[in-house]
Amino acid sequence: MTSAFCPPRLLRHYEKMLITGSATTSLHPNSWDQSSCGYSGDCKAADSTRPPILSTILIMKFPFESNIDSMTTDSDSVRLVTLPPVELSSGPRPPVVFFSELVRAYAPLVRDAVHELTLSNSVRLAGFVIDMFCTPMIDVADEFGVPSYLFFTSGAAFLGFMFHLQFLHDHEGLDFNEFKDTDAELEVPSYVNSVPGKVFPSVVLDKEGGGTEMILHHTRRFRQVKGTIVNTFVELESHAIQSFSGCKAPPVYPVGPLLNNHVRSGGAQQDANAIMSWLDDQPPSSVVFLCFGSKGSFGVDQIKR
Repeated sequence: MTSAFCPPRLLRHYEKMLITGSATTSLHPNSWDQSSCGYSGDCKAADSTRPPILSTILIMKFPFESNIDSMTTDSDSVRLVTLPPVELSSGPRPPVVFFSELVRAYAPLVRDAVHELTLSNSVRLAGFVIDMFCTPMIDVADEFGVPSYLFFTSGAAFLGFMFHLQFLHDHEGLDFNEFKDTDAELEVPSYVNSVPGKVFPSVVLDKEGGGTEMILHHTRRFRQVKGTIVNTFVELESHAIQSFSGCKAPPVYPVGPLLNNHVRSGGAQQDANAIMSWLDDQPPSSVVFLCFGSKGSFGVDQIKR
């Protein structure tokens, strides 16, 4: 009943969320490599449930390079379906707008793919598990009369941050620009300490480029799912997870840690080994860990400081 990808408690969450018959299917319209890596781990862990869960991962073809194919392959419990590319109207637009339009354009293809998968009497559709940027697929799940769950690859604290910002904006008229280039701080229930505006994700403050509205739109839709699967665990984010108790948000299921344990090849593995060896040789409390996520970076001055 155990899995290399996650602790056994994940299996209980899946039984509660998805099992509705002797054979079930979960679908995950996916875009980001990191999300698919974690979710494929979820799927493999769920294979230990009885009755088993058959998970189908629907992969969108984006106009940039991806290493999704190297992260997982078909198995008895996980099936990959690559959707055909879609065409969008030409013309310049901000990246976040292009991304949102692309995901929405995939909704009909997702609908068709799900319909095709459910033609077999041996498969009973249990629900959708959607990537955090694929909220248009909530409507597709509704059309099939099944619940949708959000797979949130950031931590529980950041999920609470998004919910809190959206609430303040929609119900108290908060203007995010108040926190742009200032020392102002915001108290957020999911964080122990107040959050300085200077560390807000840049997309939150990108009103002109469409980033602000994109974040708000997705967060509003997060509230419409049946539950949120988060790659975290109680021991790591006890305060953040507790902050969701009693709030008007879907239940949070901490199923982590989900790790990418794929063995690297060639120089990448050698570099990783060298880094770990160097870390082992350092005195306790002498190394600062800087984490900026999969799409971020630090400037030279920041690193030197």
